[in-house]
Amino acid sequence: MTVAASTHFRSFLDELARSQSGRILHQELGRRWPETADELNMIARYALLPAGKLLRPIMALHAAEAVGGDPAKVLTAALGLEYLHVATLVHDDIIDADELRRGRPSVPSQFGVPNAIVTGDHLIFNAFGAIVDDPQAAPAQLAAAVAVLAETGRDLCRGQLLEGRLAGELAASTRHYPEMIRLKTGSLFRAVCQIGALLGGAEPELAAGLGRYGEHVGLAFQIRDDLLAYVATSEQTGKPATSDLDNGRPTLPLLLAYQAATDSQQLELDVLLRGRGGGEAGLEWVSELLAETGAVAATRERMKLHAEHALAELAVLPASASVDVLAGIAHWTTSDES
Repeated sequence: MTVAASTHFRSFLDELARSQSGRILHQELGRRWPETADELNMIARYALLPAGKLLRPIMALHAAEAVGGDPAKVLTAALGLEYLHVATLVHDDIIDADELRRGRPSVPSQFGVPNAIVTGDHLIFNAFGAIVDDPQAAPAQLAAAVAVLAETGRDLCRGQLLEGRLAGELAASTRHYPEMIRLKTGSLFRAVCQIGALLGGAEPELAAGLGRYGEHVGLAFQIRDDLLAYVATSEQTGKPATSDLDNGRPTLPLLLAYQAATDSQQLELDVLLRGRGGGEAGLEWVSELLAETGAVAATRERMKLHAEHALAELAVLPASASVDVLAGIAHWTTSDES
């Protein structure tokens, strides 16, 4: 289940999705969630399929293989981690009132908010079920993996609550943003790598190191996602370009621009964010401010720093194709791909 790692072409994640690992995950996801008349599973299938890049479960498989485990035995658990990821997307779309996800109507837009809430919960419970699905796994490994998943769920909830509290609050967010993205995004990337390593047979200390790798990749990934709202199109990101501004979300590019802006620019940015964005005109003004203050370059430097920390955590592992893939993912977070 390996794939040659390279970031010298634009479609690195597409190549990962087409790798043996990616193909097996896509096939198994479709097999486990067939078309059905059952309403709950039908909505869950809509949320899961067609699948995205499946980056997180791919990372789980390669984390298992990087520590000497058999990724085939981690397949079900890896899919469970995708269930949790998709559940967070469904709930995010409810909270943010986003009508578009992956280029089509979001689950709450298509099926209504009550059904979306239940579907997200359904996927979370399926995630726990998937972790303990392997009857041959050692009980201690399963217990450790479930504990990591539960901790991650708590972190995700705290991160979401903190993000909501910081909406429209640029001054406060400059202090709390790192913790918010650690909880809201870094925690799930940490979990997929730590759980993959645990179920692959790694000792807790080594698995924790893979978890730290994943967390830094997740932080770089979130910062990159923050930036894409201002340097990519809605077609490329799969969500409205104004989503972050419309929800008063204080992302890193905004915070860095705010710190470098003049007093009058800070005031205007405060008013814009608290007024929930100002639509396309607001997006254009913010994009110009980011360019003027050098916030885009500064954001890229933060991404690079987290990628370097992630790569340092891989240094203790013996060389392998899976380690190369994990390193390639860290490098990708700092690339210009959209």
